[in-house]
Amino acid sequence: MRHGKKFNHLGRTASHRKAMLSNMANSLILHKRISTTLAKAKELKKYVEPLITRAKEDTTHNRRVAFSYLKNKEGIKALFGEVIEKVGSRAGGYTRIIKTGFRLGDNAEMCIIELVDFNELMLKDAKPAKKTTRRSRRGTGKATDAPAAEASKTEGNTEEKSAE
Repeated sequence: MRHGKKFNHLGRTASHRKAMLSNMANSLILHKRISTTLAKAKELKKYVEPLITRAKEDTTHNRRVAFSYLKNKEGIKALFGEVIEKVGSRAGGYTRIIKTGFRLGDNAEMCIIELVDFNELMLKDAKPAKKTTRRSRRGTGKATDAPAAEASKTEGNTEEKSAE
């Protein structure tokens, strides 16, 4: 029976799955963006986000725990260095999954998973928050008078033309 065993096994043995997620997490941390299948990306998100949360506090214990997941010194340096500089102020949601279509060979759904604050194109598109103003229901008087003034001017012009 498999009651209560809800995570995706990705068609691999436990050791293969663990090694694969470790390698993908390293690639994501080092390259900031990787292309993979949607199922793997969703599992990778669950694998990487707790690591990034743990890396916010730079202690020997947290570095050792992260190393047990990543098994790569360069990945640990990048995680505790440049990654935390950018995403350290966030409360969560450090990764973004963007669907890119289907793979030609087996029609698997493909996507790009990336670290949020490293996508320069998305950062440029993000506009600063608009200054919100409250408007009352009553106008200032200028807006309501303008159409009436326009109407009286046009009426005057038609009367002059008809008089000629």
